Amino acid sequence: MNAANSFNSGLASDLKRYISLKQALGRRYEQASWILLKLDQFLCGLDQPAADLTAETFKQWCHSMESACSNTRLARMRLVRHFCLYRQRTVPDCFVPDPTQFPQFSSTFRPHIFSDWEVERLLSHSASLPDSARSPLRGTAMRLAIILLYTTGMRRGELLRLTPRDYDPTAKTLLIRISKFNKSRLLPLPDDVAAEVAQFLRIHRTVGLGAEAPLICGPYGKQDQAYSGTQLRKNLGLLFSLAEIKKSNGRLPRIHDFRFSFAVNALLRWYRNGVDVQSKLPFLCAWMGHVSILSTYHYLRFVEPLRSLASRRFADCYSSLVTPLLEQEGGRG
Repeated sequence: MNAANSFNSGLASDLKRYISLKQALGRRYEQASWILLKLDQFLCGLDQPAADLTAETFKQWCHSMESACSNTRLARMRLVRHFCLYRQRTVPDCFVPDPTQFPQFSSTFRPHIFSDWEVERLLSHSASLPDSARSPLRGTAMRLAIILLYTTGMRRGELLRLTPRDYDPTAKTLLIRISKFNKSRLLPLPDDVAAEVAQFLRIHRTVGLGAEAPLICGPYGKQDQAYSGTQLRKNLGLLFSLAEIKKSNGRLPRIHDFRFSFAVNALLRWYRNGVDVQSKLPFLCAWMGHVSILSTYHYLRFVEPLRSLASRRFADCYSSLVTPLLEQEGGRG
């Protein structure tokens, strides 16, 4: 989005400076820029276009988002408040939303943690996706997508931006280029995953796709076009249905649930192998491309069997320090 040609309200100059600041700090800020643009367009589209953001116009903008879920509205309102706090540095009397009036965060979201057998079922059904002249690698591309998402925990966008040149067959590594927060990283692949990538690249070349073509390629003949996020979601959703994999609420899993599964499974392996989990968390943070370990904690869900393994580790280390309540009170009932 070209912000310079998009913003037209009375806030335009401040909005452009704010977005430029965020991008200069290393953030892409694409989604946030889109939301701020929608605010700008809302102010311009009022019956009497507002020269400034006020308590009344902010209330009207919030009312226009009633169809969105509370967490989405909360995130957008917080974004606008952060912009207003930035603007207050140069316009001290500008309007700043009161966060106590924002909707409460809802923590009802529960990711689906894929098991190995569920992934095996997905892979077995990937061969049933029919190829076509427009998409000659549909089934094999979805197989590789599942393998990479599950074994590396990469983001959906990172997967869709991969090209054959990002894979080093000698080192067996994948280069994730300029991802979120403008960070790049190398992911070493296990031998079996590297073999899957090598096999896919051989097929990739047989249909005339070069080293610059997207790895998860879109319609045949459009070498610069990767699958879109929507196309990937629809194909994986079809596989979820075929494999009869659903969340506890009956809905289909999300692509992002593979990332949650990777993080939780990493902890499971460390607990089972007797590793010092706390010392390993910075490595998991770097692997997942986070700038802070706090972001990594968001993915570490306390589910079975992780709950049992963590409790057993705690008991092994500290059970001798814990005295049962009845013993402390001299055996009184």
